[in-house]
Amino acid sequence: MDRRDFITLSGMMAAGAAIAPGLASCSQREDDAPERYKCQLLVVGGGPSGVCAAVAAARKGIQTILMDSGNCLGGMGTKGLVGPFMTCYDAKGENMIIRGLFEEIVDRLIALGGAIHPREIRQGTEFTAWISEGHDHCTPFDPEILKLVYDRICQEAGVKVLFNTQFLRPVMNGRRIKGALISGPSGLERISADIVIDSTGDGTVAARSGVPFVFGDKESGRVQPASLFFRINNVDTDRLIADVVPHLPEFRRVNGVSYRCLHWRVAEAEAAGEWDLARKSVNIWRSVEKDQWVVNCTRIHNVDSTDTENLTAAEFEGRRQVEELMHFFHKYVPGCEKATLMGTGSVMGIRESRHPQGDYVQKVDDLIAGVIPDDSILLSANSIDVHGAVGGPAGGLYMPIKKDMYGIPYRALLPGDVDSLLLAGRCISADSASAGAIRVMPPAMAIGQAAGTAAALSILGKVQPRDLDTAELIAALKQDKAFLP
Repeated sequence: MDRRDFITLSGMMAAGAAIAPGLASCSQREDDAPERYKCQLLVVGGGPSGVCAAVAAARKGIQTILMDSGNCLGGMGTKGLVGPFMTCYDAKGENMIIRGLFEEIVDRLIALGGAIHPREIRQGTEFTAWISEGHDHCTPFDPEILKLVYDRICQEAGVKVLFNTQFLRPVMNGRRIKGALISGPSGLERISADIVIDSTGDGTVAARSGVPFVFGDKESGRVQPASLFFRINNVDTDRLIADVVPHLPEFRRVNGVSYRCLHWRVAEAEAAGEWDLARKSVNIWRSVEKDQWVVNCTRIHNVDSTDTENLTAAEFEGRRQVEELMHFFHKYVPGCEKATLMGTGSVMGIRESRHPQGDYVQKVDDLIAGVIPDDSILLSANSIDVHGAVGGPAGGLYMPIKKDMYGIPYRALLPGDVDSLLLAGRCISADSASAGAIRVMPPAMAIGQAAGTAAALSILGKVQPRDLDTAELIAALKQDKAFLP
């Protein structure tokens, strides 16, 4: 069955299920859930990593389903309003080292007027929140145009996308995952699959399949604080820049606390009793349109994104902090007196939760030392950025790497105790600090491309992902324009 037949058959099955009486009944039991979909690869989570995994596999002829709990693809970059894409260059800022599908997505955005190429964005400018270290060659983008790009790249590849679909639990055969029980507008249903990729961020598929995990930092149990991103427009950008530039020599980090953009205005608001956020400055990034800016300043501590009530409370607190920040912009920041709130993220920006554990766990010391393992499926130079680790509520731990780049090995995508499952994006097998480097979108996309390619080669070669010849995987990734040694 080719991809066209696969999509047609899936649609026919969906239509048949829609008219079958009782399938979506509120009294439906799990045991009665019909097997509505069959595929070779199921990707759970439609964020940047999940999209790249699905597209990479589908382009190799694999019947692929990509499911997401929301109504669009892109995860943090679209629903979460997180931006820009962080650096995709080496530590010297000389070579673009995250390429492949990431670069294709950037090029598609630029063609639609929805991004500025990272080669044009240098550190210490308004596009990088005037931050230098680790912020050379970021990529500003428009999240609405990114939604369209993700839609089109998946449709062109033949990926079957299921929106508004919740992953409930895996379907297991011993230690092997065989699919998933899902819930959506059609009711409880099952998807059978040869291989499943967990790109949920929280490692939900892995955890519910029995993969051991560590929550947050292994020693402290603490997770990085969450943030609710938001976007503003109607900013007089020239006046805002004119206020910031004279203060650039004052930018500093003291005991883990950053005093950077607008820290002088934050001090004024604090003195007036109009600032209670766990920040001493404001990360504000100019976007593609001159009057639009992305704000990363809210900070909500102790958020457990795997706990319903805890995450609900965080959403309330995030919007409260956004309201306080809008008051701050209107009253204290030149050029922002008439700024308009374009929107807040429809999902909370979660930096850390579960870390599924595999036979190999990526260690932060290897990233700092610039180790490039033989089975590397990604080269990156993103710095280790662990919010809230030191310096109290407003602090953080930031560690640049000592070499031009480091490698992430294929082994980190293989979970322990479960077969036919791959990890992608934020939830690969890694310790807390190293996850603080590779959780951002460009490396997440590259990891997703590698996971999707590995799944495709495993299916075509009729082997388990852990038995895949890594030399074959690396050769395939290079052919698909990944930058690898």
